[in-house]
Amino acid sequence: MQRNRVYNFNPGPAILPLEVLEEFRDSFMNFGGMSIFEISHRGKEFQAMMDETIALFRELMGIPPHYHVLFLGGGASLQFSMVPMNIMDKTADHVLTGTWSKKALAEAKIIGSPKVIFSSEETKFSRVPRPEDVRPNSDASYVHITSNNTIYGSQYHVFPDTGLIPLVADMSSDILSYPFDVSKFGLIYAGAQKNLGPAGVTLVIIRDDLVKRSYRMVPVIMRYSTHAEEKSLYNTPPVSAIYLVNLVLKWVKRQGGVAAIEKHNREKAAMIYDVLDKSSFYKTPIEKDSRSFMNVVFTLPSDELTDRFVAKAKEQGMTGLKGHRTVGGVRASIYNAFPREGVKTLAQFMREFERAQ
Repeated sequence: MQRNRVYNFNPGPAILPLEVLEEFRDSFMNFGGMSIFEISHRGKEFQAMMDETIALFRELMGIPPHYHVLFLGGGASLQFSMVPMNIMDKTADHVLTGTWSKKALAEAKIIGSPKVIFSSEETKFSRVPRPEDVRPNSDASYVHITSNNTIYGSQYHVFPDTGLIPLVADMSSDILSYPFDVSKFGLIYAGAQKNLGPAGVTLVIIRDDLVKRSYRMVPVIMRYSTHAEEKSLYNTPPVSAIYLVNLVLKWVKRQGGVAAIEKHNREKAAMIYDVLDKSSFYKTPIEKDSRSFMNVVFTLPSDELTDRFVAKAKEQGMTGLKGHRTVGGVRASIYNAFPREGVKTLAQFMREFERAQ
């Protein structure tokens, strides 16, 4: 498998650990004479795997016992709707730091009257708020943030203190990449396809009191209470995707846990930012204290040079570097599983490309 492996900088679905892929290849038939694609979600084999996966999440993230760990479908995009449908009374506070936070706000507007309490849109989302920038309204049902912005390349490194008002976070692109205190949040959701596993399953971590909230009639399958009571088995869950998440969590544990992963991620990102900071050729639009360790974005002097950079990088085994279509430039997505050697290769290529111009 390694022989044909490229350095995959795609933002999602994204790179998975090679040893996890090999383990999946070697083990997916080992379920009582069936493959993981065939087993019943009501069977003992799946239940044992699901219980183990939840226990691993609780251990690695330090999730308190009064929080539910749910596996749902629909990606983070469905959570943009489920959050306000379930836990917003009349209003909620939103922090705008990029495309996905704007989409969450748009869905909340369908349900109620959310308020924007911070936005960096005027500076093209060049930063996330500092803690003192986030001042919740007293009538807010919650404060919604996006912890890492995959398109614009910004990330929270200090979370706001919202007091008694629940903090809700879309952590799709940086969950499990650094330790943090889960008890500071009321609800966390994350699509799996960046750091947790394959596309097709969404993690939701929700506090007991928010599960019990009910401000309006909500379809049964859209209620957090339904999935909490049925232990994520109200409908057929994405069985094989959850199994791959299970293998990824075991891989994280073997690396030394989330603290070790964070150290690795910071070192990787520093290699690229070091090139950017010493260059007059490359530019990064993100303020230093908001730079993402997951998605490093930068521009070149022209679109022609950008296209040439991306094409030549692909020739050298580096794929997925083209920036999002709405902002252009280059984006290197270096999630948990991205190897240090691949980042080193990119940094060296950046220096050589600049010298050649």
